[in-house]
Amino acid sequence: MLQSPKPSLYGLTLDELGNLCASNSLPRFAAGQIARWLYTQRVRDIDQMTNLSKAARAALSENYSLGLTPPLKESCSVDGTKKYLFRTLQGEYIESAYIPDGDRATLCVSSQAGCRMGCRFCATGRQGLQHSLSTTEIINQVLSIPESDRLTNLVFMGMGEPLDNIDNVLRALKIITSDWGMGWSPTRVTLSTAGVGRELDRFLQESKVHLAISLHNPFHEERREIMPIENAYPIREVCDTLRRYDFTGQRRVSFEYIVMEGLNDSPAHIKELCRLLDGIKCRINLIRFHKIPDSPYFSPSDERMRAFRDTLTVKGIQTTIRASRGEDIKAACGLLSTAEQKNNVK
Repeated sequence: MLQSPKPSLYGLTLDELGNLCASNSLPRFAAGQIARWLYTQRVRDIDQMTNLSKAARAALSENYSLGLTPPLKESCSVDGTKKYLFRTLQGEYIESAYIPDGDRATLCVSSQAGCRMGCRFCATGRQGLQHSLSTTEIINQVLSIPESDRLTNLVFMGMGEPLDNIDNVLRALKIITSDWGMGWSPTRVTLSTAGVGRELDRFLQESKVHLAISLHNPFHEERREIMPIENAYPIREVCDTLRRYDFTGQRRVSFEYIVMEGLNDSPAHIKELCRLLDGIKCRINLIRFHKIPDSPYFSPSDERMRAFRDTLTVKGIQTTIRASRGEDIKAACGLLSTAEQKNNVK
């Protein structure tokens, strides 16, 4: 256990900073000043908060740490993607993927060390759940990579199921998108979920960021074979929930679909996808399956991927093929895993 001896300032919301000020005999307005130093100025030392009194800075330094920690390791792909390894306060490890693409620079953020969802095609799911990340550990990924100032987009598609850690994820989203925080437009952020139904309504009501649903098979029996969450939260019920919300404005919902040859790419799957998504304004992102050790699944050919996309498009569903990035450093979709890091990290 590597617990910090002091609570962290990074990761606190404006209300939480207000409570901190009250408990440390600081004026309430100091909460806004501290928030600006943290999330706008991104200070690396409490003493840099120069519009706070020396006594206030001394009190903060005595009782709190900033809480930012640099990545332990950086892996670079031939395509420019970078994978960063972080150690958590509990002694586990997480990975984040930085993906440059022309004018865009996206960070794939993790919300948990490991994952309890157990999806059969995902390396993270194989290692099980170690623990959920704190808000500080989520925000740290965004602020501590060397390319932090270049980021244009965030996707909560890294390790873990974000809605399985909804309290800390929602706090992180509030920090990222609030005027008092980092001030990002919600349209620059996407959260991906396998469909944790009990938390989906709360997420849709309390945030305005984009939503991506990990679908991967429209048939109940087939989906439950590769995604155990289907037993508790059938995809049909998830879609029924989505129909209660308006996605005709800036906020959008998309469906992630990892294509596995001979498993979920037949004409019957296309027909059922159209029935399942009827009435939901959405798009489908097709993702080529990335092979993981001892997996019984296979990647389709490029021709098969294009045919799948074109057929769905003709049937009225906007469909794209997501380019694979960082596969050579195991940073592509479904490949993030830190199961062996305890033995390998020096």
